[in-house]
Amino acid sequence: MHDDTVPIPRVTDEPEIPTGHGHGHGHRPAEPTTRNVRRLLTWLLLPFAIASVVGVVLLYPTGDTPSPVNGQQQPVRGEVVAAAFGACDGGVQVGTPDPACLVITVRMSDGPAPGREITSRSPNEPSTPRFAVGDKVVMAYAGGDPTVGESYRVVDFQRGLPLAVLAALFAVAILVLGRYQGFAALIALGISFAVLLLFVLPAILSGENPLLVAVAGAGLIMFVALYLTHGLSARTSTAVLGTMISLVLIGVLGALFSAVTNLTGLDEDTALLLGTLGQGLDTRGLLLAGLVIGALGVLDDVTVTQASAVWELRRANPLLTWRELYAAGLRIGRDHVSSAVNTLAMAYAGAALPVLLFSYLSGAGLGTILGSQSIAQEIVRTLVGSIGLVACVPVTTLVAALVASREPAIPEKPRTSSRPRA
Repeated sequence: MHDDTVPIPRVTDEPEIPTGHGHGHGHRPAEPTTRNVRRLLTWLLLPFAIASVVGVVLLYPTGDTPSPVNGQQQPVRGEVVAAAFGACDGGVQVGTPDPACLVITVRMSDGPAPGREITSRSPNEPSTPRFAVGDKVVMAYAGGDPTVGESYRVVDFQRGLPLAVLAALFAVAILVLGRYQGFAALIALGISFAVLLLFVLPAILSGENPLLVAVAGAGLIMFVALYLTHGLSARTSTAVLGTMISLVLIGVLGALFSAVTNLTGLDEDTALLLGTLGQGLDTRGLLLAGLVIGALGVLDDVTVTQASAVWELRRANPLLTWRELYAAGLRIGRDHVSSAVNTLAMAYAGAALPVLLFSYLSGAGLGTILGSQSIAQEIVRTLVGSIGLVACVPVTTLVAALVASREPAIPEKPRTSSRPRA
């Protein structure tokens, strides 16, 4: 029997969900539905972007960076052709129970006398590296007669080839997994190192405030790296905003507590740097600069993850309100930040492991050890960085929820069934 009933269209207040699809990667979010959202994100990020660019321009070193007062030693590469223990004055003492020096004969590959063999003597101490025949080494040539061993000092091994191979493996792994986005991430990584080498280090050495240099450099790295890697979108903008707010918080807290705890930043490496430069340097500012730059890598990881999580929740359930998106994203953030804080603490502890061992062997009390300069600065770095890490989660999640809830939802493609219809 034929049914002449005319179907009545359903009236609903729910907005239509677009069913069309565009070309591109599935992780790209749609544009905000209103110009107000785009305008708000622009006005929120514009001051940070302008401050970063102006800071780099004003702080960029225009003069020559200072030269070491101890003289620049020329690195010379070579290969060890003989190694034995012997006397430090050149006498024959090989095979004695307690030889005073490690005697090494090196054939130079470059430098002022390539192809010539020289003999170098180093005190036989626990900290002296052990070289064997065939080792590729680096020597320091400070001038003088290039044919005598006294003009050279064996300082280290050559590591160029193994490091290049490791870097190539890293790049291949990123490209295989990330493809186009991985390629963009490698470019962003190169730009980050360029900012550090061409701006941050020369500006600090020229006498500029290290904290201001670090904040300006970190801001520039953040804008370039995040937008280049993740695209120019509302999702990336929320991650950038959360990262920048957290960096400012870290800088303020770091400056406050380094002053309250009387941290000077004068550890062994900094003292060696000052002795090499022969001039003053804001060591506390250098400590804070390291804190800001070190926290940047962890912050952008957390903020990008939080923004992506909120957008995926919105895509999975377009009916969620911004409050529900915020609550669900915050639950994800709690799990992420708890593991990230432990990662940050272990990273700083690993870097300070020799200092921790020395303090442990000193026999001093726990309070004395924790209050020492070298340990206290690591505690301040860890706790201030962790506070900034915790703060970036609710900030980024809130902004992402407010923006994502105003974007058109992109529904998941319906699953096709292979069953024949009855």
